[in-house]
Amino acid sequence: MSSLASEASIKNKILKNAKTLAVVGLSSNPNRAGYTVPAYLQRAGYRIIPVNPNLSDALGETAYPDLRSIPEPVDGVVIFRRPEHILPIVEQAIEIGAGFVWMQLGIVNEEAAGVAREAGLDVVMDACMMVEHRRSGIR
Repeated sequence: MSSLASEASIKNKILKNAKTLAVVGLSSNPNRAGYTVPAYLQRAGYRIIPVNPNLSDALGETAYPDLRSIPEPVDGVVIFRRPEHILPIVEQAIEIGAGFVWMQLGIVNEEAAGVAREAGLDVVMDACMMVEHRRSGIR
């Protein structure tokens, strides 16, 4: 399978099977992708758990300062942070048993992706989960 085909199959697997998403860098600003994308995903039926040390709640859910603070399992981690901040997030995602990390559009960190894959996590980089969900036709 080509890398593009395998990337598409990973995206589809995540979009079909994930239920609970920890969103690192979820924003309280409705004009930012870190707010609009998780809000869309929540409306599409995913449970969103905000991860942002500057928020107490967002989108009607309790916010947590980091992934380790979330008191329940998550299927995966959606990341809205600059590339230089990704590796520690991936390390925490591995610690909490997440099945995947999804780095949003414009976010690429090959080192962190390698660490995640080595630990058995699926990885998506530089792709908007909202766009991919719309494109997939999954309801």
